[in-house]
Amino acid sequence: MSELIIDDRTIALDKDGYLADLNDWSTSVADALAAREDLSLSREHWEILHLLRDFYAEFQLSPATRPLIKYVALKLGPEKGNSLHLNRLFKGTPAKLAAKLAGLPKPTNCL
Repeated sequence: MSELIIDDRTIALDKDGYLADLNDWSTSVADALAAREDLSLSREHWEILHLLRDFYAEFQLSPATRPLIKYVALKLGPEKGNSLHLNRLFKGTPAKLAAKLAGLPKPTNCL
């Protein structure tokens, strides 16, 4: 298990770099997780991360790529809810990386 140190707090991560405790998530944690992925979060990233957290609150699961794309299209429109946009933002692995940065569990059907 690895960890993040943020503001003198130790945040536990699982072997894949996801939060061990979902309650540890904050915008600072998301920024630190993104930095570990060589990613700087933009307004577009935050829009998807907050949407993912809403999805998780509603359904208690992290969506795989297809449901993620459909949900984003439903909530933000087809110009943002498509694989090209999400792949560009999240380095070709939108379901896994976006879930990690949003402080959610790894989607169950992602390797």
